[in-house]
Amino acid sequence: MSRKSLVSIMSAGLLLGSASMSFAAGDPQVHAAGLWVFFGIAIACGFGIGVAALGTGLGMGNAINGALQGTARNPEAGGKIMTTMIIGLALIESLCIYALVICFILVFKIPDMGALFNLIVGK
Repeated sequence: MSRKSLVSIMSAGLLLGSASMSFAAGDPQVHAAGLWVFFGIAIACGFGIGVAALGTGLGMGNAINGALQGTARNPEAGGKIMTTMIIGLALIESLCIYALVICFILVFKIPDMGALFNLIVGK
């Protein structure tokens, strides 16, 4: 198992474990309001779009590197390489846009925080 996969598995376990511990030991009103679920959604959205941007950035950099090396080796094929690279970059970018759309859907599931806080303090 590589170090990267080990770190990602441990991070996911830490996040899920801390969420389950907060449910088990939390105040009943906080548990009823589901505040920790909404907090987890907000953190997961920020983390998810960051990972998506990192992955697509690395993929785009690799694609551009390959296209530049191919054009340097065969300048006559530069037009075909450029067209293929642009299509590939659009497909790579669509993955990040899908992650952004999913994050927006999850963030809009978070209700009004003022109503949740009022429920917690009992107003």
